[in-house]
Amino acid sequence: MKVLVIGSGGREHALCWKISKSQRVSKVYCAPGNGGTLEVAENIPINVDEIEKLVQFAIENNIDLTVVGPELPLVLGIVDKFQEKELKIFGVNKTCAQLEGSKDFSKEFMEKYNIPTAKYKSYINLDEAIEGLEEFTYPLVIKADGLCAGKGVVICNSEEEAINTLKSILGDKVFGSEGEKVVIEEFLDGIEASLLCLVTKDKIIPMESAKDYKKIYEGDKGLNTGGVGCYSPSPLFNDELNGKIERNILENILIGLNQEKMDFRGILFIGLMLVNGEPKVLEFNVRFGDPETEVLIPRLESDIIDIFEKTIDGSLNSSDLIWKENVCVTVVLTSSGYPENYEKGFKITGMEKLDKDIILFHNGTKKLDNDLITNGGRVLSITCLGKTVEEARENIYLDIDNINFDGMRYRKDIGKLKF
Repeated sequence: MKVLVIGSGGREHALCWKISKSQRVSKVYCAPGNGGTLEVAENIPINVDEIEKLVQFAIENNIDLTVVGPELPLVLGIVDKFQEKELKIFGVNKTCAQLEGSKDFSKEFMEKYNIPTAKYKSYINLDEAIEGLEEFTYPLVIKADGLCAGKGVVICNSEEEAINTLKSILGDKVFGSEGEKVVIEEFLDGIEASLLCLVTKDKIIPMESAKDYKKIYEGDKGLNTGGVGCYSPSPLFNDELNGKIERNILENILIGLNQEKMDFRGILFIGLMLVNGEPKVLEFNVRFGDPETEVLIPRLESDIIDIFEKTIDGSLNSSDLIWKENVCVTVVLTSSGYPENYEKGFKITGMEKLDKDIILFHNGTKKLDNDLITNGGRVLSITCLGKTVEEARENIYLDIDNINFDGMRYRKDIGKLKF
């Protein structure tokens, strides 16, 4: 069969890598892809938001299955467009994508179906929003309603900071139409955790757990990033916590999806905060996480094509997910200046020197003539399976400096700093 993967990051490279290993697959395409996906797929120069072009490509090339990586095409309704043409696609429809595409929609859903989350209020009027600050203590969180390329969440430590943030979003329209509404939210203090689930026809099936590192500097300091390291499984997810998540969160989500007649078939990525051991939902995402995908996919024994198809047709069971006992660790190499301003276009060398046990996923690279060059803030994910986290991380750090590009940065405590 022929498979099209949509996206261009480390998540999509990991998906292409795994899909290419399926004996059922004869050809993999990736749109638009990156310098790494070229190794296992044919890159197609169509952007993720060019929905009509992607539909046309799938029709003209007899694509048997399309897999959507990032959130933007899901929110834009790519699944609905493909289904209209009777094209098989893995991902959630436009209605379900609102759980990520609108913070207000997802908070309303949580509140309505008794899913534990932070107290919140939504506003579209600047003056009313400023007045609404009086209902919260500091720190508090202000979120632009829409996607905002992951930059629409601000933790405010004072009233002055909160008012300036509201003026920026609602007054100056720094996020355009994505910031026409804001959510003001209680700040939850605790340990952050994530759970990826496959959702299909009255079932929510958790995948293996993972723990990512969001801060740019060692010791979990500095600015938040898209994730600069990760390992799986996470020791946070013991039987007690899993039971609380099942009873208080997953069962209520399923009730809500059924009540709202939301035909959710795809990935539900639940961002959690553990407050004194009690899980509360920070946010929903409706796609694979990055860098979580880079540590989960190498641990998956099952044929991923079977998983995708059974999710689509509603026949998936937890027994279909078979995992390796090995742990997996990934360390992300970033460009100097990330997550703020950084330069691109630097030549990457030394990949041929990596040990055979290292799996290399490309986040932000592209081929230029015969050279591989940097093309993003997160550049490469150096990944390794091992019997223990310590073994996997040691293999990575023994090998990591074989790779070189101008401004290369990485954290040295991934897998070592515990939570």
